[in-house]
Amino acid sequence: MASELERRDLLKGLGATLGGAALGLGGAALGVARDVAVAGVAEAQETAKGRVPDTPVKFGHITIQSGPGAILGLPSLKGHTLAAEEINAAGGLLGRRKIETLTADEAAGPEATVKELKRMKLVEKIDYFSGVIAAHNQLAVGPVVEELKLLTIMTEGCIDKLFEIEVPNPQYLFGMTNILSADGVTTALAVARAWPEVKRIAVINPDYAFGRWFQLHFDAAREKLLPGSEIVSEVWAPFPNTTDFTSHITKTVAAKPDVVVTSMWGGMYVAFYKQALGQGLFRRARLAGNINFGVVPQAIGKDHPEGAIAGVHSNYHFTYAPAGASAANKRFVEAYQKRWSEYPSYAAEAAYTGLYLFKTAVERAHKQAGGGWPEDDAVIRQLEGLSIEAPSGLVTIRKEDHRAYKDVKVGFSKNLADYPFAVWDPERIMTIPVGQMTAPPGWPKPGRGHNDPSATVNWIKTTWKKAGA
Repeated sequence: MASELERRDLLKGLGATLGGAALGLGGAALGVARDVAVAGVAEAQETAKGRVPDTPVKFGHITIQSGPGAILGLPSLKGHTLAAEEINAAGGLLGRRKIETLTADEAAGPEATVKELKRMKLVEKIDYFSGVIAAHNQLAVGPVVEELKLLTIMTEGCIDKLFEIEVPNPQYLFGMTNILSADGVTTALAVARAWPEVKRIAVINPDYAFGRWFQLHFDAAREKLLPGSEIVSEVWAPFPNTTDFTSHITKTVAAKPDVVVTSMWGGMYVAFYKQALGQGLFRRARLAGNINFGVVPQAIGKDHPEGAIAGVHSNYHFTYAPAGASAANKRFVEAYQKRWSEYPSYAAEAAYTGLYLFKTAVERAHKQAGGGWPEDDAVIRQLEGLSIEAPSGLVTIRKEDHRAYKDVKVGFSKNLADYPFAVWDPERIMTIPVGQMTAPPGWPKPGRGHNDPSATVNWIKTTWKKAGA
């Protein structure tokens, strides 16, 4: 990438992807193998050669199963379960080992989540671990799975700080969703592309790591892309159980913003947008969210404001790609809907794809060793750099930091006759190469030549030219 990124060039590239599926994170660019596995294809296979035990493989899977966050967290367990059932129906891992899953609720917070993780490993003797949604729980769990030497496919693993500061050299930890800094940058790019005249911006975020991290990256990009804009109101909602947003909305209305930007998610977001409708906020201002459509799709009503930026954590919406354009997505949506009588969210897709990445790595490690159940180190080596054709598109685990990357995606809300809830406008879907949204793998981390909070903030400050400069 050039040392200086012009705003007009970024926005031109962004506009070119409207209504299309321009995938910029190609396997060739990442140096991945040509033989890309496909998520959801679990064909029956012959019993693997070598000493492969027939005892079950035990996974622990912790996600948010209660409270306002459950409409975002529970789909993670459902996606994992669907993949496990498909794999088991085809004979299990390597044709012999069925997957069993132990589960628990992370809604009680970091201390309780870590305690339950340790119990699963030390008492229940789980072999592998997956799940974990909330950013503050990610930060707590990440170092612990490394200490326990527990191979982990984390459904999220999104917050930059996890892999840049808490676990800067991961061995056992892998993250399945795009990096959180990409959320903030993508939202700023989408606002600048859709509404370049915006001057007055109000923000309403959950007051914990996720909201704070989103805001600092949104601001870093906004200051370059929309230098004439200003934050006229900043409101932080106590996390996780705020359900009354009257005072937050009143303050926001009084600031007379052109656009309201929010990183609220789950039940908090649903309660917020419905109350904001009642107070007339969206008659005065546009709406932009980075994860507002990340919930169970049917949690969003027909009353949702149309034309809003409807983010899915930059990862996946079930209407993308359209039926017929992606066999993997069509197969996944149909199977998920049949199993759970609902449409999948990005968290469901991430957990589903994560288990298929694990399955593929186990098979390749087994083949390379010439038989037997592979050791964790062998599976890890296969996961590093592995690509899979997933419902969300091509997903690649970056060897340098164990993050699973894909092109970022964001849409605009619209009511369509096919669904009893608002979905993405098929004519206004943006897909952007993730390399334009976040720092490259070799960029210095915090404390290594700079004191910015993340590599991406420093990358933006260093390489992006301010609009009009």
